[in-house]
Order: sequence, then structure tokens, then C-alpha cells
Amino acid sequence: MRGGNLWQLGQSITRRLAQAEKKNITRRCFASDADLKKTALYDFHVAHGGKMVPFAGWSMPIQYKDSIMDSTLNCRENGSLFDVAHMCGLSLKGKDCIPFLEKLVIADVAGLAPGTGCLTVFTNEKGGAIDDSVITKVTDEHIYVVVNAGCRDKDLAHIEEHMKAFTSKGGDVSWHIHDERSLLALQGPLAAPVLQHLTKEDLSKMYFSDFHVLDINGATCYLTRTGYTGEDGFEISVPSENAVDLAKAILEKSEGKIRLTGLGARDSLRLEAGLCLYGNDMEQHITPIEAGLTWAVGKRRRAEGGFLGADVILKQIESGPSIRRVGIFSSGPPARGHSEIQNDKGENIGEVTSGGFSPCLKKNIAMGYVKSGNHKSGTKLKIVIRGKAYDGAVTKMPFVATKYYKP
Repeated sequence: MRGGNLWQLGQSITRRLAQAEKKNITRRCFASDADLKKTALYDFHVAHGGKMVPFAGWSMPIQYKDSIMDSTLNCRENGSLFDVAHMCGLSLKGKDCIPFLEKLVIADVAGLAPGTGCLTVFTNEKGGAIDDSVITKVTDEHIYVVVNAGCRDKDLAHIEEHMKAFTSKGGDVSWHIHDERSLLALQGPLAAPVLQHLTKEDLSKMYFSDFHVLDINGATCYLTRTGYTGEDGFEISVPSENAVDLAKAILEKSEGKIRLTGLGARDSLRLEAGLCLYGNDMEQHITPIEAGLTWAVGKRRRAEGGFLGADVILKQIESGPSIRRVGIFSSGPPARGHSEIQNDKGENIGEVTSGGFSPCLKKNIAMGYVKSGNHKSGTKLKIVIRGKAYDGAVTKMPFVATKYYKP
């Protein structure tokens, strides 16, 4: 791979992350390093050559000494360890925590088996996405939720507002925000065999979206078999005072094959996996149906509704949305966010929301929204970049096959 394309890849990822941050943060401050929040692993990142950048009010590593391309490929071939402690974990507890949460999200939370979870979307009254989130039913009276860093303030305000109204009518629900814990994401083919060295629990019996509370490297952790890369892996909520020791232990047990990996490769990996980045591919005016997440609306929820914006969302399920999120292969330079999408007659039919060069496929990939009728795989498109139209085509996602560990 030539240096010019590596530079393009880095620039593309940096732009996408910056776009998402600008949209997610109501008030953007170009703060000094001293004003940025730091995770428990900040010094560890710096000591390992992490290039720290502002992201959602935090100082986070965008990459380390290797290139974003090398980091992306190593995750798929061996494994990566990400610090995602800027994200917000919280617990909802009480005998009414499930009916409370079901007023705010599209998932069939009640239908989850204890110790399992799913991707869901917090919606507004118009059916738009406030945020996407991974939720887990720990027990019938305990739900564990992880929300995006850039959406933390608005998500917590939204939950709190509805919780006050719910409890004022006698509902039994309370919450705890896990600011005392850090979150690590261990992803890739070596994730399970390496983590197995650090826990007595048999991880071969833990499948995609399963959740366990267990001892890892001497600390009580919340372990979810999930991730944001398309690879098998885990998200590990660990007490912050144990986070550095756990990171060291994971890297040591992998014998150098699992590497610390930054936001740059994380974005490249999630794009290859066809996963949305909130602020780019999902926003408050985009519904889950338009975003291609119809499968996330539980069967019972489709029948009963009962969540914010249900009338809009259920109508779209029945009649179809006017726009749809699609995957795109394109020629020429990598597509950027807001690049115009045209049909073969040169008519505007949508725009790109995320795009870049795929390290694994060695070609340009993108996601965007097009008018319904132009969304079928194989449909020919034009992508306008810097005033010039380049050939493209709709393709199925994920771009790179997922490897989730399922029974």
C-alpha cells in the first residue's frame, strides 16, 4: 500500500470522527489538554506511543506507533485492545425497570433471557434516533446499558426526565452511572483464547451478546461478548483502579499479537462491518427503519408499540421508509461524509454519511442514504467528490463478513 493512500485513509477517518463529534456535542469547545477528561489508561496510552486527540470531551488515542491500516489488519488477523472508557455505562434497577426502559427503546427488553443483551435505539417522539445503545438484562430487576460518549449528556437528561415522570406515578426504578468503572474492548480471533488465561469461567460457553459478572485478573468485571468491529470479542467493564493491570495482562498473555488500538482503526473496522456511527450514519431525524435496523424492533413491540415515536416507526415497517441506508463501492477518491449521491441520470438521490478506503478489501467503501427504489444491491450510482462524479454501486453490508461467536 502506498503512502499516499495511507494518508488518505488517516485523513478520512479523522474527518469522520470529527464530524460525529461536532454533531454529538451541543457546545463544541476547542479545549486545551488540561480541560479534556482522561481515562484511567491515559498515561498508559502515552507511554505506549498513543497519539492523543480530543474526542467528545476526552483525550483519546487515535492511533499508536503502527499505522491505522496495520492496526485494522492486525485486529482481523490477531486482535486489538481498545480503551472505550469514554463511553457511559449505567444500571437501571427496580421491579419496574423493564417497563420503564421499554417506553424509551425499540427492543423487547422483557423478552430477553437473563444474562443476554441486544443492540437497541433510544427514540424521540418523531421516531428519530436519540442514540443507539447496547442493553443487557442482567436480571428481571437490573438492566445494564452502555451509551455513546458524545451522546452522554443528552441521553442521561432524556432518561432522567422520563424517570422522574415514571416514578412520580409510583413506578419503581432507580439508576446508577458507573463512573467508577472503565470499559475495555478486546476484539479479534485471539480475544477469547487470551482472555481465557485471565478467568476461570469457561468462555466457550458464552455466546454473542451474553453477559456475565465474573473475576478477570483478580477484579470483578462485567463481561459482554460483543463489540464494534465485526470480529468476535468482548467489552469488559472493570473497576478503574484495575484497568491498567488488566490491559497489561491482556497484552502480555497475547505475546505481542494483540495490540493497543486507537479510534482511527476502530472507525475503519466498524465501517467495514457496516455498523453505524452516531452523528454520521444515525441522527435525531433518522428512524431505525431508515437506518436499516428494522430487525432491532422486537416482534412484540411491533404488535404493541408503547415506545416514543412508535406510530411513525410502525407505519414505516408496514409501508416502507422514503429513504434507506445502503452500502456502496465506489471508484476514484474515497467518498466523504455529505458527498452527493446521484442516479445514473445525474439526479440527486441522497448523500454519503461515512466513507473511506477499506484496509481489508483494498477498495473504497461507503455508507449513505438514498431514496427508496435506489437501494437494491447492484444499483448503479454516481458519487460526487470535489465537483466530479465517480462510478459507484449499491452493495450488501457488511462489507467484511462478521465473525460473531454464536451457538
